[in-house]
Amino acid sequence: MRPSLLNPLFAAITTLAGIGPKMAPLYERLAGGRVLDLLWHLPSGVIDRRFAPKLADAPSGKVATLTVQIDAHIPSNSPKRPYRVRCSDETGFLHLVFFHGREDWLRRQLPEGEWRVISGVVEHFNTEIQMTHPDHMVPVADKEQVMSIEPVYPLTGGLTGRMVTKTVRLAVEQAPQLPEWQDEAWFRRQGWPSWRQALEALHQPQSEREIVEDSPARRRLAYDELLANQLALMMVRAHMRKLKGRIIPLSQHLRPQVMTALPFSLTAAQTRSLGEIDADMGQPLRMLRLLQGDVGSGKTVVALLSMLNAVEAGAQAALMAPTEILARQHLETIGPLVETAGLRVSLLTGRDKGKARNAILADLAEGRIDIIIGTHALFQADVVFADLAFAVIDEQHRFGVHQRLELASKGYAVDMLVMTATPIPRTLLLTSYGDMDVSRLDEKPPGRQPVSTRALPLARMDEVVDGISRAVSAGARIYWVCPLVEESETSDLAAAEERHRHLSQLLGACVGLVHGKMKGPDKDKVMAAFAGGELSVLVATTVIEVGVNVPEATIMVIEHAERFGLAQLHQLRGRVGRGSGASSCLLLYGAPLSENAKARLEIMRATEDGFLIAEEDLRLRGGGEILGTRQSGLPEFKLADLALHDDLLAVARDDANLILTRDPDLASERGQALRVLLYLFERDAAIHTIRSG
Repeated sequence: MRPSLLNPLFAAITTLAGIGPKMAPLYERLAGGRVLDLLWHLPSGVIDRRFAPKLADAPSGKVATLTVQIDAHIPSNSPKRPYRVRCSDETGFLHLVFFHGREDWLRRQLPEGEWRVISGVVEHFNTEIQMTHPDHMVPVADKEQVMSIEPVYPLTGGLTGRMVTKTVRLAVEQAPQLPEWQDEAWFRRQGWPSWRQALEALHQPQSEREIVEDSPARRRLAYDELLANQLALMMVRAHMRKLKGRIIPLSQHLRPQVMTALPFSLTAAQTRSLGEIDADMGQPLRMLRLLQGDVGSGKTVVALLSMLNAVEAGAQAALMAPTEILARQHLETIGPLVETAGLRVSLLTGRDKGKARNAILADLAEGRIDIIIGTHALFQADVVFADLAFAVIDEQHRFGVHQRLELASKGYAVDMLVMTATPIPRTLLLTSYGDMDVSRLDEKPPGRQPVSTRALPLARMDEVVDGISRAVSAGARIYWVCPLVEESETSDLAAAEERHRHLSQLLGACVGLVHGKMKGPDKDKVMAAFAGGELSVLVATTVIEVGVNVPEATIMVIEHAERFGLAQLHQLRGRVGRGSGASSCLLLYGAPLSENAKARLEIMRATEDGFLIAEEDLRLRGGGEILGTRQSGLPEFKLADLALHDDLLAVARDDANLILTRDPDLASERGQALRVLLYLFERDAAIHTIRSG
């Protein structure tokens, strides 16, 4: 149960004065539907309204608070002309300008002959001073309320800055005093405010300094959020470690057989990672390990050799991929190798129907399939294993934690290996995969060619197409990726279709097209034609995984490269350089480039190190976007910015470790306060984990 003292924060925003059924949806779109969401909606800047000059001294373009007498109303005789109100003080005159102003309302607000305090941006127009739509118009008695520092909030259509400021102020008033969960000595050393004082400092700032990322109030709240995250991850990890596993010994027969069939020897990084996995499987605890490796670093082989431990012990293994293309690619890699050892491997995707599907399910349930490779189809209720002991999930960031658990629940004490080809920066590893052990493949297999990367403006498209034409004549195979356009699949598709048409006119029938709207069999047909050399150029949208392994492909063209994140550019580039031929990647960009886009393209030209690229991506973009948080199940931080607060993350990790060593059930006085923290940041699933034991 959530502690009752947090109830005011989790109440609907409609409990705040002035938020009725009409306004609530606007606030929900802006921040969320609860009082707490408004507290986490932080100002992006401040307006200082304490500058109060006389009219003659009011500079153009600056916010000023002016005390003036209302001289005359000058209504408009045309809807195209503004309503004006003439004001003055002893030094000069000012016109207040209102477009579509209602006369009755304006006369009530600004009665002729009376003095008013006006605040807004001063403009000098022709020889006159004017102010268009003042932000504040109040009686002189209320001057002190206006002459303050005002927070500026991000807005949405239908809400003004004044409305949001007033509503957030009400939310802050509703915030209770909460028990202090920070370590006392650390807290004192930092000189931080209490939780409620930090909220007040951010939402009622006395200077711009108070709202910046490294202000004491902001760092305090960022640390709270990171501590909640680390504590929750460690509690889940501790719970996992208590769950009974099964000891699976190292494969003595199958692994040596398959390794003999490999056309290459393992890298030192692959050998090291295998050793770490073998050690985990040899423990009576469940394994939960992340295998991180760049595109083409040999993760699939490590996964296969690990699966053989389970198969030799008489159990089954499963490998799950996010797309059918990737699942089929894994089958092509794994199939021939395990068949040399007399094992049976099968594929199960959403495309399998009727008798064929039933036959696979029957073989799986009877134990006649040793390794199953599949997509989301593996989650379905009628998929039953004889004895699943080892599960591999590829491209983890495409699946949620619950899907991982769903697959694990199909066996007894299942060891989990999670793989990703998206190199993850250290800080994101800690905040998102802190419940896992990590192995890292930081070497490329021998024989991999470096990829020469160049950036060219789109204005040189004709030269690029001429170059592609010459390369095709020389027998090259080429990927051409069309631009990412917002979130719209249709505009990606239109761009790809247009490029396909253009290249087909010039190069003929050797140009193929793949996109996310195509049916599976049609997509496979085009992919197979490209892999087999019937097609020389493959035009693709980013919606599909260009995860086909075509060692003969040596050129990657990425159109509008400035629209992609670094991680995605790096993934796409990794599709070439897989064979023995020299490979190149052309990044075509639309000018002019922003500083950020310039930096991204420069990094791509300078290095192929995925881990370095990931760190730079985090620095340039911040943690929220780096792996596409929304579809990835990664935590989205409201207050912490991983690019700016990573020093706090290290402390939060140590603190969480110490807390759980001393007080694993959070039963002490500080432990009880930390439970409040977990509920506040909605990491309460960790508390239920403690309870479920």
